[in-house]
Amino acid sequence: MFDPKLKEALGRVQKPGRYTGGEPGSVYKDKEKVDVRFAFCFPDTYEVGMSFLGEKILYELLNRHENWWCERAFMPWLDMKAEMERLGLPLYTMESKDPLTAFDAVGFTLQYELSYTNILAMLDLAGIPFYSKDRDERWPLIVAGGPCACNAEPIADFFDVIQLGEGENQLPGICAEIEKAKKEGGVSKKELLLRIAKIPGVYIPAFYDVEYYEDGRVKAITPNEPGIPARITKAIIKDLNEFAPPTNFVVPMVGAIQDRASIEVLRGCVRGCRFCQAGFLYRPMRQRDAGLLNRAAQELCANTGYEELSLSSLSTSDHGQLEELLDDLNEWAPKEHVSLSLPSLRVDNFSQSLIEKTTKVRKSGLTFAAEAGTQRLRNVINKNVTWDEIEKTCTIAFNAGYTSVKLYFMMGLPTETMEDIEGIAETAQKVVDLYYSLPKRGKGKGVQVTISCACFVPKPHTPFEFVPMDTAETLQAKQKHLLESVRSRKIKVNYHDSTTSFLEGVFAKGDRRLAPVIVEAYKRGCYFDGWEECFKYDTWLQTFADLGIDPAFYCQRPIGLDEVTPWSHMDYGVTHEYLVREYQKALAAQTTQPCNRACHGCGANHLLGGPCFDYSQNLV
Repeated sequence: MFDPKLKEALGRVQKPGRYTGGEPGSVYKDKEKVDVRFAFCFPDTYEVGMSFLGEKILYELLNRHENWWCERAFMPWLDMKAEMERLGLPLYTMESKDPLTAFDAVGFTLQYELSYTNILAMLDLAGIPFYSKDRDERWPLIVAGGPCACNAEPIADFFDVIQLGEGENQLPGICAEIEKAKKEGGVSKKELLLRIAKIPGVYIPAFYDVEYYEDGRVKAITPNEPGIPARITKAIIKDLNEFAPPTNFVVPMVGAIQDRASIEVLRGCVRGCRFCQAGFLYRPMRQRDAGLLNRAAQELCANTGYEELSLSSLSTSDHGQLEELLDDLNEWAPKEHVSLSLPSLRVDNFSQSLIEKTTKVRKSGLTFAAEAGTQRLRNVINKNVTWDEIEKTCTIAFNAGYTSVKLYFMMGLPTETMEDIEGIAETAQKVVDLYYSLPKRGKGKGVQVTISCACFVPKPHTPFEFVPMDTAETLQAKQKHLLESVRSRKIKVNYHDSTTSFLEGVFAKGDRRLAPVIVEAYKRGCYFDGWEECFKYDTWLQTFADLGIDPAFYCQRPIGLDEVTPWSHMDYGVTHEYLVREYQKALAAQTTQPCNRACHGCGANHLLGGPCFDYSQNLV
C-alpha cells in the first residue's frame, strides 16, 4: 500500500514507473524476520541505475542470505525531487518503500565523479547528515564502492566505509559484522568500524589523517588508530568461477538505457593501455569457464524474458574460450529468438567468425576503439592497433553487410598535436574510401562513419596520473580543428563537453579539501552534473572561488614522480615504480617504431603493432 503522499507525488511526475517498484525479479522479505537491511543506492536516475550490472550482482548475492535484505534506491529526477521536498517525503527504497533511515547500512556505488552531488542530494532527501563525524550509532552506516573508490578522497569525509576492489567478498563481510554487532548490542560505531577495518580492502577514512605542505601538495597520510594499515590493499577474487553470474535480474518497468540480459565473461584486461584506469584497477585478467557462462546465460534469459544477451567485460574478444562459448550459445539462442552482442570488440582480433556467430538473430551496431588518430600517438598510449588492422576489421564488417561503423577516439592525450587531431579525420575518411572500394559492399547503400571523441582525463593508478589535463580552451580548439578537418558528409562527429571533463578531472585527482566545495555547490543547486541540461559550470567555478580553492591545481599541473598523492595510501596491485617506468616509456615512444614481435611478458601473440609491455604486474 502506497503512502498517500507518495501517491500524490506519483500523480504529478512524468515517469511514475521510475518510483513504483514491483518489477519482475524484485526480492521481497518480511522485514521483521531479517537481521540486516542494506539499501543499495545508485546516484543517478532509475534508467541509468537499472543498466548497471554491478548492482544486479550484489543484489542477488546479498539476498541469497535468508536473514539479510538488500533493496534498491535511485536518485529521483528533478520533478520527483521537487515533489518529495514539497510533501516532506523521505527518499525510500523500491521494495519496502521504507526510508533510508530504516536501514542498517546505505551503500552508494561510485561509478562517475560527476555523481558526487547526487550522493549528497540522496542523503539530504533521506534526512541523513552529510559528514560521517555527524552520525552516531543511531544512523545507518554509509558505505561506498566502485571504480571511483580508488581515489574517493574528495568525498571520503561523507562515508563511514569505502571498499577498494571487488565487493563480492567485502560487502557480505561488512553485513556479517553489522549482524554480529546488532546481536551483541551496545557496540559503538567506532568499535564496529574497527572490526570492519579488518576486512581485506576496506578503508575507513576517519582512521587516517592527512597533512599538507604550504603549497597545497599532500605531505603525508597516516593512520590514527592502532592496527590500521598504512596502505589499504584492494580486495580481489582470484577465481571468478567461484562466483556465478546472477541469473534473475530485476526487469525494469521503465526502459533502462541498457535493457538486456548481460553476463560478465571476464574481469580485467591484458592490453595495458596507459590511459585506461579500468585496465589497471581490475588487474589481473580472469575469465569464467564457457560452460558456466552458457548455463548462466540460458537461465538468465529464461528467467527474465530478455531477447538480447550481452557478453560483458572490458575486453570480451580476449576470452580464451569465446568461439566455444558462442557455439554453445548458438545451440539455443536463435531458437529462443535471443540475439548476441559483444560490446567490447577489439580491432586486432575481430574476425569473420565472430560476425557470423553474433548475427544469427539480428545485427547490432559495431564500435571500434582506435583511441588516437596516428600511429605515433597510439604508440605513446600503448594502444596496440595499426591501420592495417583497422582496415581488415572494417573490410570484414562491410563485406558482411554493415554500412555504418562508429570509431571511438580520445582528445587531449599526452604529447598530442594538431596533426594527431587531423589523423582522426583522416582515419575516418580512409574507412569511407575503403567502403566504396569494396566490390562486395551493399549495392545502392551509402556508408556512415561516426567519430565519437571523448576528452581525455588523466586518472589515478595509471601511468598518465602524472600528466596535466588539457585546458578547456585547448580542448575546444582541438574540437574545432577536428570539425574543420572532416570534409565528407559520410562522417559524423560527436564530442564531449570539455567543461564537464574538467570537473571530472578535478574530482579524479582531488583530496579531502574538496568536500566543503561539493557541499556548497550542492546547496547552490548543483546536482545531476553529468546531465548537460542540469550542469551549472559557472556555479561550480564561483563556488571554488568563494571557498578559495583553485580547481586547476588538481588536474592541470604535472604531478611530481616522487610526490605523495591523495591516493598514495591505496594499493591496487600496481607499484608506483611501475607507473613511473610506463610513463617514461610513453615519452620515449614518441620517436620509436611499432614493435614487430609479440610481447613475451604475457605470451599473447595477438599483441603486435605496438611497443612491448611488461605484464609482470598483471600476474596474481
